[in-house]
Amino acid sequence: MNPSTAKKTRSGVAGLNPRQVFSIAWRAILGNPLRSILTTLGVIIGVAAVIALTMVGQGSTANITRSLQSLGTNLLTVSSATGGRGGGFGLVRTGGQQTITLEDAEAIQAAFTGRVAGVAPASQGNQQVKFGASNLNATVIGTWPDYATVRNAQPDQGSFFSQADVQGRRRVAVIGYGIAQDLFQGSDPLGQRLRIAGISFTVVGVLSDRGDSGFASPNYQIMVPLSTYHQRLSRSSAGEPRVNAVYIQAPNKDSLATLQQDLTEFMAVRRKAADPETYDFSVQNQADALASVGQVTQTMTLFLGGVAGISLLVGGIGIMNIMLVSVTERTREIGIRKALGAKPRDILTQFLVESVVLSVGGGILGIFLGLAMAGSVGQLLRVTPVFDPFSMVLAFVFSVAVGVFFGYYPASRAARLDPVESLRYE
Repeated sequence: MNPSTAKKTRSGVAGLNPRQVFSIAWRAILGNPLRSILTTLGVIIGVAAVIALTMVGQGSTANITRSLQSLGTNLLTVSSATGGRGGGFGLVRTGGQQTITLEDAEAIQAAFTGRVAGVAPASQGNQQVKFGASNLNATVIGTWPDYATVRNAQPDQGSFFSQADVQGRRRVAVIGYGIAQDLFQGSDPLGQRLRIAGISFTVVGVLSDRGDSGFASPNYQIMVPLSTYHQRLSRSSAGEPRVNAVYIQAPNKDSLATLQQDLTEFMAVRRKAADPETYDFSVQNQADALASVGQVTQTMTLFLGGVAGISLLVGGIGIMNIMLVSVTERTREIGIRKALGAKPRDILTQFLVESVVLSVGGGILGIFLGLAMAGSVGQLLRVTPVFDPFSMVLAFVFSVAVGVFFGYYPASRAARLDPVESLRYE
């Protein structure tokens, strides 16, 4: 070989440009496609899981928040509790015994007239509802007319029942959208008579579609006058009628905290309870509920995302193992390249590029798989995933970092191989 040819050969190896390095790495990956796919599987699954769980988690948070907000704004709820601090959401140990009475609701309405936008006590239970040959199970709520405003339950058809209906204990009902669709099947429900627990009620209003949130869907609720509920549908014992909760709407968001404190003090005086630990009631703030729900779902999303991130680490370990095997298999090739003039940094770069290409390819495939998984899981759970570019970028960058981190040791080991010993390797 003449000097010029030798010089050309050495420059063709030692002076590799990025395009040539990538070309060599790509040919090495394509040389064993099945092994390459299995190598990137951990990265693909890890990236896909991070993206899918993040999108579905944020979608669940958004859905829960919308559901809570759709059930009323600036809302305070006075409900039963046993042995808890009644001042805030999440600090109450609720009990099975109802301790809030209709008299409590009337006292709140009288004491806070002018300070609140509405007061609506509510008792509820599941009842069999029938119209003609069709029947279903629904949540029946006995309440006051203010419920329409306080819980955002304005009828889309007809009207809500009036205070005269409550005082006259009339058998009238406002039904949810799902009940109207299932029982009346396209016919006009207004003025029709359906049977609740065998008792005839006249439909005076139909609510709009409020979404199907699974358990206790608002589309499958029926509102009736509270007096009628207690007389006809309640199974409670004799004495002062009890309610599940009293809903109070504050005039604006800024007054929620003050109104919550005043309601707590008012109920404590009524119950002659000086110690918050002995309160048999709780006053819950909707804003606190939204914050608590957001915190819980965010924590769960981060936890599940962290679990999914472990798959990326496992994928990185898989890349390192395969690259170490590749270095062993190609020891003689490395020796030949070094003998032709390749420097250690050229060998290091070549194997590092192979590792990064595998992890980048896995990251890209993982993004597409994660989007598909998010859509499928969202349909299964009836959740609309929230597209989050940040989680996609973060998962992809992490997958590249995994390739660099776990690929460096095999690449540096290949770069340190002795050319003479490599040529002797069989």
